[in-house]
Amino acid sequence: MPKAIPDGFHSLTPYLSLRDAAKAVEFYKAALGAVELYTLPMPGGKIAHGELQIGDSRLMFSDEMPEWGNKSAKSYGGTPVGLCVYTEDVDALAERFVKAGGKVVRPLENQFYGDRSGQFEDPEGYKWTLSQHVEEVSPEEMQRRMAKMGG
Repeated sequence: MPKAIPDGFHSLTPYLSLRDAAKAVEFYKAALGAVELYTLPMPGGKIAHGELQIGDSRLMFSDEMPEWGNKSAKSYGGTPVGLCVYTEDVDALAERFVKAGGKVVRPLENQFYGDRSGQFEDPEGYKWTLSQHVEEVSPEEMQRRMAKMGG
């Protein structure tokens, strides 16, 4: 009997619709060290489905296909959904992300909740929070620190 959650997957797996999936895959490989597991191209060349491995997680993707009801972040003019990647060396990953063609939205800094993180945008318009956990902070301490910030 097959496993309900296949090997290599977690309970939640993001699925991105991309304006140019082939180009985006090359960006994710350069920027995030993604490993391309496979792609399923359609006869016309569009990618119907593909999977990348980023660290211990999978990312599914396809070219946008409005006729199937899936559009890219670019088609919507952005997206309210973000992705977060934890890494051992966030400074090196951020440098790599920008060098590959990503943009800095919010630079790296140590956060009140115990992460060193920043927000970056990929060429497809998706926002990525790149993070490294640097301090254990209880929910109570987070609340105290946030209250001191005002706003």
